[in-house]
Amino acid sequence: MLYSLVKPILFSLDPELAHDISLQALQRLHHVLPVSRIEKPVRVMGLDFPNPIGLAAGLDKNADYLDGLGKLGFGFIEVGSVTPRAQPGNPKPRVFRLSRYQSLINRMGFNNSGVDHLLERVGDRSRDFILGINIGKNLDTPVEQALSDYCLVYEKVYRRADYITINISSPNTPGLRDLQNEAALEELLDGISQLRTRLEDQHQFHRPLAVKLSPDLDHDAIPVIADLLRKYAVDGVIATNTTVSRDGVQGHRLSDQNGGLSGAALRDKSRQLLRDFYRELGDDIPIISVGGIDSVEEANLRFELGAKLIQLYTGLIYRGPGLVKTIAQSL
Repeated sequence: MLYSLVKPILFSLDPELAHDISLQALQRLHHVLPVSRIEKPVRVMGLDFPNPIGLAAGLDKNADYLDGLGKLGFGFIEVGSVTPRAQPGNPKPRVFRLSRYQSLINRMGFNNSGVDHLLERVGDRSRDFILGINIGKNLDTPVEQALSDYCLVYEKVYRRADYITINISSPNTPGLRDLQNEAALEELLDGISQLRTRLEDQHQFHRPLAVKLSPDLDHDAIPVIADLLRKYAVDGVIATNTTVSRDGVQGHRLSDQNGGLSGAALRDKSRQLLRDFYRELGDDIPIISVGGIDSVEEANLRFELGAKLIQLYTGLIYRGPGLVKTIAQSL
């Protein structure tokens, strides 16, 4: 009810400004907000999730708003993408609402305050939800040297994350999606696998590893990627990131803006990638479905298609934070 009152005001503002104001208000008010804890426990990737509804990476890039977001009822929250060094991202404006299509275009470009800042914000305190940390490479790091960035951040966040996601699918860092090619992906997974073995021996615990993939993958690449995920014992797949396609929003005055499209316009591609990877992986590697989930019906469909967990992002912006509780209670 409250969101329906403030939404017109927020939607009269620049999208990125509205995003920042909303999160800052949520964080400042977290002490007086009731806890919307929904217990629908599920075990995935060896972790016990309070419920299978999560927040996708990108909303809270620096883990600055965990106290407020933690009151909304999420079973898990994924922060990031975070890079070794702070970087400003792409020039503004870089977020665009396509309200007619319940969608967004963003070209943020991994704007974040760097991994050290994120770790300060995460701290060592206990939480009522599972925390994922999504990692990426700096813009000025050549793709050929990306492994060094991923390993640096992976090692730094290993103790603080409940699981770690490798983001190789954002369309807003030039060349990043090349890491989904067979040779590049194998080199990346091999390097991280060696580091993971060393860290597991050092700390005597296992941190699940997930890989976030693009909805724009060539169909022939899917079985190749699936084989590599199995070979390197990846614990989870996040399907999917934003798309560079403009299917479904052609003719909108903002559809020619560069960046990744999310929201309802991504729904069909997200469903299809879920189907394709579930066909290849079955229940061997759990799939986290994200993209265009904005209702109980859509959430239930993703679980029917094989997802073990789901994540929300753009649906929250259009439907409001109550969407978390609505979906979780329906399960």
